[in-house]
Amino acid sequence: MLNSDHANFPRASFVRRLGAMAYDSMLAIAVYMFAGALGFGFFFGLQSTGLIAMGEYEHVSDLLNNTPLYHGLYQFWIAICVGGFYAIFWSRGGQTLGMRAWRLKVQHPNGQNLSFITACARVIWSLLGIGNLWIIINADKLALQDMMTRSEVVVLSVEANQMRNWHGA
Repeated sequence: MLNSDHANFPRASFVRRLGAMAYDSMLAIAVYMFAGALGFGFFFGLQSTGLIAMGEYEHVSDLLNNTPLYHGLYQFWIAICVGGFYAIFWSRGGQTLGMRAWRLKVQHPNGQNLSFITACARVIWSLLGIGNLWIIINADKLALQDMMTRSEVVVLSVEANQMRNWHGA
């Protein structure tokens, strides 16, 4: 059953969102680096077992960076991992660690958490954070990704933010 108190928090300002984005960018960079290392290790494993030929390249990194198919797949893998980081956090409690530090939560206007599919759509509509610029001209404090996914980012009370394992219920 949904607690109606969770739906009545004020919407977050551009500055608060920017603060959370700064925190989360550090985590996103860590996810990017980890995913890159895993992807490179997988690619290196394919090359070292002979499943991928080196061709004219001397180093595996040259092969990866200069072959459009391999490079595209590698970049897609990293994008999926970083986007997945946000989608998982947004669909499982509505907060990334940066959002938690700034007492922000993404939710539907009725207080319900986003589904994983809606969170994935939100990642795409956010346009790498540029969608937040819409807040500056929108009186309702809604970003592009908020409007396109029928969601909102709210500022939680200190008490609501301190609740452990809070899933919007």
